[in-house]
Amino acid sequence: MTNRGSELVDWVAEAMEPVGTVTSRKMMGGHTLYCDGVVFCIVAFDQLWFKGDAENDAEWDAAGCEKFRYDREGKTATMNYRLAPEEAYDDPDELRRWAGLGLAAGRRAAAKKKPRKKKES
Repeated sequence: MTNRGSELVDWVAEAMEPVGTVTSRKMMGGHTLYCDGVVFCIVAFDQLWFKGDAENDAEWDAAGCEKFRYDREGKTATMNYRLAPEEAYDDPDELRRWAGLGLAAGRRAAAKKKPRKKKES
């Protein structure tokens, strides 16, 4: 991962301080970002990609924010993350605005997951 990617993680963590604590985990050459334990963003290809879902796709589409695409076994695959608008890279209020959409989508996704059953001892 390049320094730009690490700088983006630091930028997001700093800008999101009023909202919550941002942590990250390395993944496939990038990072997955969590706000208070909820996935809301990834850093990949030295860019910010915020979590999207059916509930907020229209807002992302209206802003012209493309979906995350990658090559998988010779085919193009997508994940429901959206490229952050340019203003999110230098304006903390704009970053929080767009990150808020990602955080809301992350919370909805977490609420849909079934709790794991505990293993019996």
